[in-house]
Amino acid sequence: MNFFHSRDIISAMNKLYLLLASLWLLAPEIHTETFAYKQKTGDKYRILSTVLEDVYINRRFSHRAEIVNRIAVETTAISDGRAHNKAVFQTGERAVPLGRRPENGAAVSAYNGYQWQKDYVSEFERDERGRLAIDKRYFMPVVRDVPVFPGRDIAVGETWAVDGHEMHDFRDSFGIAEPYRIPFTAHYTYVGEREWKGGRHPAFSVSYRIFLEPEAIGGALHPVRIMGASDQIVYWNGEKGREVAYTEHFRMVFELSNGNVIEFRGTAEAEIVEAQEMDKERIAAQINRDIAEMGIEGAQVTIVDDGISITLENIQFQPDSAALLDSEKTKLDKIGAILKKYQDRDIVVTGHTAYSGSQASMVKLSEERADIVADYLINRGIRTPDRVVTRGYGGTRPIADNSNEMGRIRNRRVEITILEN
Repeated sequence: MNFFHSRDIISAMNKLYLLLASLWLLAPEIHTETFAYKQKTGDKYRILSTVLEDVYINRRFSHRAEIVNRIAVETTAISDGRAHNKAVFQTGERAVPLGRRPENGAAVSAYNGYQWQKDYVSEFERDERGRLAIDKRYFMPVVRDVPVFPGRDIAVGETWAVDGHEMHDFRDSFGIAEPYRIPFTAHYTYVGEREWKGGRHPAFSVSYRIFLEPEAIGGALHPVRIMGASDQIVYWNGEKGREVAYTEHFRMVFELSNGNVIEFRGTAEAEIVEAQEMDKERIAAQINRDIAEMGIEGAQVTIVDDGISITLENIQFQPDSAALLDSEKTKLDKIGAILKKYQDRDIVVTGHTAYSGSQASMVKLSEERADIVADYLINRGIRTPDRVVTRGYGGTRPIADNSNEMGRIRNRRVEITILEN
């Protein structure tokens, strides 16, 4: 019987070590990423998302809509590793012609802007891993505790799971006074680097499913079964410690106590836009000089909380209509030239009327007039549709006396606000 001599054992072990070392050198590098939020006081950014959804009622197609969500976020303080954030969530919507869907994120139409639907104000705290702490009086954000990270290095292909929830505003639909909580478990996979608009970023997938049979809630009408699914890809900026963008496919189904079934199917795409600090005093002074040099009559510049507002008093439409007079198009061309100097800022176009007739008709007319001004600017390439939101106040915000013609002339106005964030 042959036995290894001790020197033979040492020699064999050395060969084994050399072999393992060679294999290690030849093995592909295992890439890991530590996902974490890196927030600091004074951070300002906005999230622009576009949602394209089809709505079905009782399994029959009802309508198609495109929704733009504009979220302005500011980090106001850091305490015990948690960032306190203030945010304004603004939602606009427009109808989408049947048979037409955007391709590669492009807008469906360059004509219709997004009409304001709702504004929400929110405050929340978020830790480095992504966990949110938020008071129950706030309805936004809808999706909470997504993403949440495990707090360690993650290799490509590695998975993890964390509980999250959605909070829905059911006040108008079902008379539920507080945000309605729908729980789920989110499943994550680190998918490695992915390309987004010319750059490569660490990315991970997020998927969750919802199935809930709530007890009787709200008024006579309420959901008896809620089902849903969301599948996302999130692109990450490790240096800044925040999302770059995300894409999503979603489906939500509500079975109601009256037997009706409402279903939403669609896609969403969002990206983070960094907000540069706005020198309001300097920009307002420059716009005033431009207005004077261009000879734009009836234009006033005001610094407001949201940014800088340009008021066009007595903008001329056909009587009781939203059709612009040709003379006003020249004025808007000049205003458009000013707006193009601040291309990185979104705008809100607001319509106002003199107080006459029914309030509902005046609000509708003011909305239409804001829409037509926004459309004119969009068609001339001043802004893309997703960078413009319109709204109308009717005669509820007069700046002059409605009892005389001079006052009514001033109240028939359109305001264009260049937003800071």
